[in-house]
Amino acid sequence: MDKFTTLTAVAAPLNMLNVDTDMIIPKDYLKTIKRTGLGTGLFSELRYNDDGSDNPDFVLNRPAYRDAKILVAGDNFGCGSSREHAPWALLDYGFRCVISTSFADIFYNNCFKNGILPIAVGKDDLDKLMDDAERGANATLSVDLEAQEIRGPDGGVIRFEIDPFKKHCLLNGLDEIALSLERAPAIDAYEQRASLERPWV
Repeated sequence: MDKFTTLTAVAAPLNMLNVDTDMIIPKDYLKTIKRTGLGTGLFSELRYNDDGSDNPDFVLNRPAYRDAKILVAGDNFGCGSSREHAPWALLDYGFRCVISTSFADIFYNNCFKNGILPIAVGKDDLDKLMDDAERGANATLSVDLEAQEIRGPDGGVIRFEIDPFKKHCLLNGLDEIALSLERAPAIDAYEQRASLERPWV
């Protein structure tokens, strides 16, 4: 998993409430267990017209936001089913950070396991960030995970809270497998001791 330390990028505004995981990645794209290639299906029902052409009214199809790496979204983002394909699709498209006032618990935890930083802020702060994002490519946001700060294009700073363990994992690029490997010496020592104490096992 790639480390997350600081990110300065264009932020795309998605001013919608209750964006569920089916909207993030529709069920038609769930036939794969690969984490790559899902970016094309991200928000596909909003991004594409019935004939497969781009919907020019959707934010990610506007030139200013095609390279966005931060998503500023409305309340209760990632609700609905628990599909891990949702953060996979966001990451494959290029998003490393999602900012909202609240997230569904399973989606929130899945983001951390896949190298995406989900940030919950208050409504007033989200309104400011949404306003910044709506300025387009000329206004970027900077997210500093170590300092737990979001800096706006005008120099304003918004602080955010994050669980210390989740912060440690993101800063160091540690998913659950990597965390287990960090304890490999202790695991090996236990196995050696156990084989001596219980050779019949």
